[in-house]
Parts: sequence; C-alpha cells; structure tokens
Amino acid sequence: MSLLRRTCALFLGAGLLLISACAGTSNASDDGTSASGAETRAVETEQGEVEVPADPQRVVVLNYALAGYLFDLDVPVVATTPEVTDSDGEFSRFWSEKAKAQGTEFLPWSNDGFDLESIIAADPDLIIAGGIGFPLKHATDAYDRLQEVAPTVLVSGDKQTWQDQFSFIASDVLGRKDAYERFESAYDDRVAEVKDNITVPEGEISILTLDSKDTPYILIEDKSLSAALEPLGFRTAPLFEENDIEPYIAGGDMFGPSLEVLPDILRSETVFVVGFNNASIGVDDLKGEAPYDRVPAFQSGQVYDLPSWSMRGDYDEAMALLDTVEDMFPATQ
Repeated sequence: MSLLRRTCALFLGAGLLLISACAGTSNASDDGTSASGAETRAVETEQGEVEVPADPQRVVVLNYALAGYLFDLDVPVVATTPEVTDSDGEFSRFWSEKAKAQGTEFLPWSNDGFDLESIIAADPDLIIAGGIGFPLKHATDAYDRLQEVAPTVLVSGDKQTWQDQFSFIASDVLGRKDAYERFESAYDDRVAEVKDNITVPEGEISILTLDSKDTPYILIEDKSLSAALEPLGFRTAPLFEENDIEPYIAGGDMFGPSLEVLPDILRSETVFVVGFNNASIGVDDLKGEAPYDRVPAFQSGQVYDLPSWSMRGDYDEAMALLDTVEDMFPATQ
C-alpha cells in the first residue's frame, strides 16, 4: 500500500480531504488514460457517468451477492463484505476456491454502514457496490465518500435478477459482453432442459423468507428468486400488488406482513421457505406453529424448503437452483 493511502487511513477522522488526494493518484487523466497508461471506460449509472479502469486489478465489492460475477469473470477481487453484517464472513461454496487463490479478504460492515477506513486500506482501483437491500442503501448514502477513494459503480436496485446484474457488470463496467452472453446461453439451455424434466405444482406460488419465526417476509413477485422460478413454469401470486404494504426497504425485493395477517395474505397454493441470512430455518421449524398452521399451503402440505443461497442468487446459485428444482419436482410418468 502506498504511503499516501496509509496516511489517509490514519487521518480518516480528520476529514475527507486526504481521501480525495488518495483517489487522485488513481483517477483517469485528461486524455482518458489512467496513471499507469491503461485505458478507461465511461459507465452510465443512476449517479451519473463514472470513468473506470478498463482492466481493473484491485476491485472491492461492497455486496457479497455481487462478488460471484467478478469471480466468474476471473477479475481480481481484493476484498468484499460478508453476507451478514457484523460477522467474520465465509466464502460462498461456489467461489471459495477462487477467492482463496486471489487472497480476497472480508471488509467489516454493520447495519449502520461500511467501514470506510478498511476500504481505503484495501487500496482499490475500482469499487462495485449497490444491488438489493442494505448494501444498496449504504452504498447510496456513502457514494460521494466512496468516489473519493476509487471510481465507484453502483448496481441499480432496479436490477433484480442475476441476468440484469451480471449483464451490467460484465458488459457495461468491464466491457466483456461476449463473456456474459456465454453464461446466459448456458443458463437458458439448462432452463429448457429442466422445464422438460419437471412437473410444476398447480396453482400459484409464493416465497416466504425468514431470519426467525417471528420475522416473516414475502418476496415480491417478478423480482429476485420469484423471477428465477417463473421461466420454469411457476406462477407467482401477486401478493404485493394485492396488499397495501410497503417493501421492507426502498428498492427491496420483499415485504413484511405482520404475523396476525400472514395467513390471510399468504394465500397461494404452494409456498417455498427460504432462510434470510439464516441457513438453518425451514419448513420443519414452522409446521404446527402459529400462525403458520393457518396458512393454506401449510395446511395442505404444499410447502418446500429452498436453500438460503437461492434468495438473491447470482449465476452459479441460479444454476444450482435449477438442479434443486429438478430433483424436487420430477416429471410424472
């Protein structure tokens, strides 16, 4: 790490002027090249145009759910945030090997925001942040400060599917559209194969996600995991559209009905249960428990567990989800 960046970290509490000086050492020059002579690329974002290095070598990803796309593309990720706030973090089984080979580290973060000093210490030449939920909120709140550390691109909260997120990062940010299209083609082929191999339950589905029995959320139709299941023939009940309940956070992919009204709102014939930052919670924890015992799908037995990593799945998780669904709903003979 350069002396200037170490100085920035030491004097963070004194203000952001030194951070600005740090960023200046890696920003693009007037002729559109970086200090090392590498070309840059202009990326259009909701925050405006951002000039990023064409071949970044020290990427910091401030959303665990977005890191997999960088590893899929073999882009060097020096650091990312853990999946859960205030935790040591654990690499995803889908990209653990690459993260260890690259020496990727975890950066602390909390419900209050990111740790700016640790981001500076990572010495990034590009920051990728945003996505869905808290990571987007924190990145939006800290955007101006992050830009002073390194060029920062926020993935819009409107990009709710892995295709939208991966396409933006690969094509717009990294200029690797052809690589993304190969991933997309492989996924589409697998979707067609699985769709032919399964029998989809009749009626509509909903996805119930929880971090505990007392905090139920329902995923909004046509977003994230709901959108991933629909190409297979599942139809998501429009529960968000039907009920006057705000998303749990602006731009979020779920809403939180109270326990008292949950049985009336969660009316779909089939319900999938997914742990929200909690891999251990599932159908067996809810069966026979109030108010879940009054939810129609629980009463009929049409409830199924999905792995917690499918909640906001990236490309690798979306592919693995196809395997899970294929095993869960085999075609009738």
